[in-house]
Amino acid sequence: MNARGEQIKSLWMRIEVDPDAPRFVGRQRCDTVIIGSGIAGLSVAYELAAIGHKVIVVDRGRIAGGMTSRTTAHLAPICDDGLSTLMKLRGEAVARVFQQSHEAGVARIEQIVDALRIDCNFRRLDAFLFPAMGTDPKQARDQRQKEFKAARKVGAAAELVTGVPLKGFEKAPVLHYPNQATFHPLRYLRGLADAIRDKGGLIFANSAVISVDELPGGGVRVSAENGGLIEASNVVVATNSPINDRFELHTKMSPYRTYAMAFVLPRGDLPDALFWDTGDPYHYVRLNPGPGLVDYLIAGGADHKSGEADDGEVRFEAIEAWIRALVPTLGKEVTRWSGQVLDTIDYCAFIGLNPGSTSVYVVTGDSGQGLTHGALAGLLIGDLIVGASNPWTAVYDPKRKTQSGVLNYVRENLSAVKSIAGYLLPGELKSLAELSPGQGGILRDGMRKLAACRDNAGKVHLHSAVCTHAGCEVAWNTAEQCWDCPCHGSQFGPDGVVLNGPAVLPLQPAQVRRSK
Repeated sequence: MNARGEQIKSLWMRIEVDPDAPRFVGRQRCDTVIIGSGIAGLSVAYELAAIGHKVIVVDRGRIAGGMTSRTTAHLAPICDDGLSTLMKLRGEAVARVFQQSHEAGVARIEQIVDALRIDCNFRRLDAFLFPAMGTDPKQARDQRQKEFKAARKVGAAAELVTGVPLKGFEKAPVLHYPNQATFHPLRYLRGLADAIRDKGGLIFANSAVISVDELPGGGVRVSAENGGLIEASNVVVATNSPINDRFELHTKMSPYRTYAMAFVLPRGDLPDALFWDTGDPYHYVRLNPGPGLVDYLIAGGADHKSGEADDGEVRFEAIEAWIRALVPTLGKEVTRWSGQVLDTIDYCAFIGLNPGSTSVYVVTGDSGQGLTHGALAGLLIGDLIVGASNPWTAVYDPKRKTQSGVLNYVRENLSAVKSIAGYLLPGELKSLAELSPGQGGILRDGMRKLAACRDNAGKVHLHSAVCTHAGCEVAWNTAEQCWDCPCHGSQFGPDGVVLNGPAVLPLQPAQVRRSK
C-alpha cells in the first residue's frame, strides 16, 4: 500500500506466471536446484532442462513475483551506465564482450519466443538517447559524440540523428540505437515455466530457502523453512541479492530504488520505441499495447539508494511532471510501482561460481539490466555447469577484481558505515502516537532501536531495527509499505517477514520496554 492507501502494482502484475505451483515439502534429489524464479532463475532452469538435466526451482513467494515483475522491460544491450563509462572502467575488450553477450541475451529471448510460440508482444524496435532537460547544447553534443565513439569501438550499432518526437527535443542531438527490443516479461516467463515443466522440471512457490550447504563429498544441500530438503549436484542462487553470501559479493554492489508509472496514451501519439535521457539519475520511456485505440506509456527514473530516502510520492510527482511536459497528450495514470536494482562497482553482473565454492553458482548485480543479464545468465551458467567454455566467463566472474572500480567500491560501502553508525543516533520517533496509518519510523528504546510502523488497518508492529542479514539498520519505505535495508537490499513487510533477500530470517519481534 502507498500513502494514499492504494495497491502499488506494476503493469505486469495482473499476470500469474504459475498460480498452481505447489509449496515444497519432503525430500528431493535433482541435478541442479535453482533458488529464485525471476528471469535469471527460469532462464537457467530452461537451458538446463533443455539438455536433459533434472531441475527444481524454488521461490520464497509466488513464481516470478520478485523484481522481474517490477521491470519496465527495456531489452537494450547498451550498458545502462554508458558504454564510454564501461570502457573506462574495464577496457575496450571487456566492453565489446559485454555488448556481444547482451545482444546474445536478447537474441536468445527472441529464439525462445519463436520456438515456444509465446504470446508476449516481443518486438524489435528503435531506441534513442536524448539530452536531459536543461543540458547545455555543447555538452549535449559532446555526450552524444562520446557515446557514439564508444558504440563504434565495441561494435554496437548506432547513428547520430537529430530530434525525437518529445516536446522540446525535436531538434536535439540524439543517438539512435537500432534493433533493440521489448516484451511482456511475465507472459514470457509463463511460457518458460510451462516449458520447464514439460521437460520434467519441478517448480515450487512459497518455499523460502533458509540455508545452502556444500557437502564435503561434493554436491549441495538446500533447506527450506518448511522442513523441505533438496540434495543436488549444483545450486544456482538467482534471488536478486544472493542469500548464500554475507559479504564477499554484497560489498561490491549496492541496492537502488527506482520508480515507474504507466499512463494512457492515444495510439499513434508516440512511436513504438525506447527512449532514455542523459540525466543522473536518468529517465526512461516506452510503450506497451493497451486495449482498443490506446497504448500504455511507461515512464520511470528518480532512482536513489535504497533506504536513504522516504519520499516516493515526491518522486512519482516528479516523473509525472517530466513526462507530461514531453508528451502533452498523455492521459490518466493507470498504475505506479517501484523496484530495486543492484548496481555493481563496474556495471557488470556477477554470474558464475560463487567465490570459494565448487557447486554454488550465483546470478546477481543486474545494474539496471536484469532482463538481459538474466537471459545471458541462462546460457553462461548452463555452459559452466556442463563444463563447456564460454567467452563471457571472465567478464562476469564473481571473483573478479576491478582496480578501476575502487572509488565506486568505497562510495557504495558508505551506506553500511552510515547505517551501523546510526545506532548511536536518536530515533526518528519520540512516541508511537506519532504514527498515522501507513507510516513507520525508528524508535529508540533505551540502548535498542525499534522498527515501528502502523499498517493501513491501524495495527502497530514493533520489531528490532537490525537487518537479519548483516546487522544494518532498516528504514521505512512509505510508498511500498516495507522496511528497506540500505546496505544490501533486504526488504521486510510491516510484520517483519522477509520480502526480498539477502536476509533469510524475519525481523525479530520486540516490545517497548519503557512506557509510551
